[in-house]
Amino acid sequence: MSQGKSLSRRAFLGASATVAGGAVLTGPLTRSAGASTPDRADLALTHVTVIDVKSGRSQHDMTVLVAGDRIRAIGRSADIGIPTHVKTVDLTGKYLIPGLCDVHVHSSDQNIDLPMHIANGVTTVREMWGLPTIHEWRQKIEAGTLLGPRYVIGSPIIDGSPTLWNDSAPRPAAPIVVTTEAQGRAAVRAVKRDGADFVKVYSRLSRSAFNGIAAEARRQRIRFGGHVPDIVPVEDAVRAGMWSFEHLDGLWWSTSDRESTLRRQIAAIRIDPKDAYESWFEQIGRLEWEAATSYQPDKASRLFSLLRRNEVRQVPTLTMLQRLDTPGDPGDPRMKYVPAETAAYWQIWSDTVNQGRTAEQIAQHRVLFELRQQLVNAMSRAGVPIVAGTDTGTTYLFPGFSLHDELALLVQAGLSPAHALRAATYEPARFLGLEHSQGTVSKGKLADLVVLDADPLADIRNTHRIHAVLVGGRLISSAERAQLLAGAAKAASGSAAAAVARCGCHAHAH
Repeated sequence: MSQGKSLSRRAFLGASATVAGGAVLTGPLTRSAGASTPDRADLALTHVTVIDVKSGRSQHDMTVLVAGDRIRAIGRSADIGIPTHVKTVDLTGKYLIPGLCDVHVHSSDQNIDLPMHIANGVTTVREMWGLPTIHEWRQKIEAGTLLGPRYVIGSPIIDGSPTLWNDSAPRPAAPIVVTTEAQGRAAVRAVKRDGADFVKVYSRLSRSAFNGIAAEARRQRIRFGGHVPDIVPVEDAVRAGMWSFEHLDGLWWSTSDRESTLRRQIAAIRIDPKDAYESWFEQIGRLEWEAATSYQPDKASRLFSLLRRNEVRQVPTLTMLQRLDTPGDPGDPRMKYVPAETAAYWQIWSDTVNQGRTAEQIAQHRVLFELRQQLVNAMSRAGVPIVAGTDTGTTYLFPGFSLHDELALLVQAGLSPAHALRAATYEPARFLGLEHSQGTVSKGKLADLVVLDADPLADIRNTHRIHAVLVGGRLISSAERAQLLAGAAKAASGSAAAAVARCGCHAHAH
C-alpha cells in the first residue's frame, strides 16, 4: 500500500480532528445578544430538533453550523450567530440524527449500492468480504470523486476445509482456506499486507487454525470477527479476542441445557465437498432448532455477563435471519434496484425453500425467528452491546433500505427506539474506533447527518422518512435523493456484467 493511501486511511479513521475544506466566511453576523459567534461556516441548519442518541433525548429548536466536512457549532437557535452569505436551511418541524452505519454489508455494484446507501442516510458501512474493487471504491470516495459511504473493509473470508463456498452459486471470489495454525497465521499476515482493516473468520475453521488466526491477529494488532467457527465455543472465541460476532452464531449451543450432546453432534457433522453449503446448512439447521428450544436462562445469563465484560459486539442481522426463516417477497417494490440475473437467482432460492419445507418446518421457522428476537432482547437487557448490520448481498435484502428494516426488527425484539437508533449510530462509532469523528451530532465531528420528517424516538419506522442527507457537509436534498435512487434503478435495469457477484454470508438455506 502506498504512503498516500495509508495517510488517507488514517484520515478516514479520524486520526485528525482538523476542520477541512470550505470557504472562510467572515462577514457580518446575524446574532442575538450573547450569541456564539463562529468565525466560519458554509451551511446553517436552523430550528431543527436534534436527537441526542447517547441519552435518547430530544434537543428542540437547535441550529447546527457546518464548515467544510465538520460540524462547526451547535446550540439553541437563539444562541447561535449565523454569518451572512451562509446557506441557511430552515428545518422547523424536522429531526436531525447522525449518519447511519450498517456494520455488515456485502457490496456488489457501485452504481447501485453506493447511491442506495447514501439516499437512505447510511454514511458508513463495514464491508465483510474485502475485494480489490471495494478498495478502489474507497479510494475514490475518500478523494471526493465518487459519492458513497465511508468504508471499513474486511479481509476475504477465511474458512476451513472443505470450505462452504465451493458451490455453483454466484460468489465474489474464492475464500482463503486454512487448516493449520501456521496457515491461519500466514493468512492474517497476508490480508493485513493487502490492506484489510480487519480479518473475517468463518464457520468451518478448525480449532488450531482459529487459534493461529487469533494469536497472529494479536501480534499484528489487527482485529478479527465474523462467524464463530462451529467447533469453537463462544466463550473461547471471546477469550481469544474475537471482536465481533455475526448472526447470533454459536450462542444457541452455549445457552442450551443440551450443550454437551449438541457439541458432539456438531463435531460429527460431515460436509459433502460437492455441495458444501447446503449439506452443512441442513445439518446445522436441525441442531439449531434443538438448541433454541432447550434454552437455559441461567447459562445464558453467565454467557451474557462474559460478553458484556469483554465489550463483545453482537451483530444479529435480524433482517438476514428473517429471510432465512421466512423467504422474501419477489413482489417487493424495492426489487427494481436488483439486476434481473440476481432477481432470478433469488426467485429460484425462494421457490426451493418454500417447496422444500414441510408445514411443520414452516411453523418451526416462524417460531425460531421469534426465539432469535427474544435472544437479542435478553442480550440487550443484560448490557451486551448490539450493533446494527444487515448482511446485504443475501437474498431479498437491499442496500440502505434494509438497515431501516433492521432497526424496526430490533424494536420489535424489545429494544426501545432510542436503543435501536444507538445501534446504528453511536455504538458502531465506538465499535469501529470512530467515536471521535462519528456517531453523534456534536461539534467537531463529521457532518454526516440525516434529516427526518418525523421523530424516530416516537416510532423507529420514522427513520424511513428522510428529508435530506449530509455527507461530509454536502447537502443532498429530497430531489437529489430521488435522482440517486432513480439512477440505481436504471443501473439495475441495465447490464450487471461489471458488478461484483452479490452474495452475503448466507446465500441459501433449506
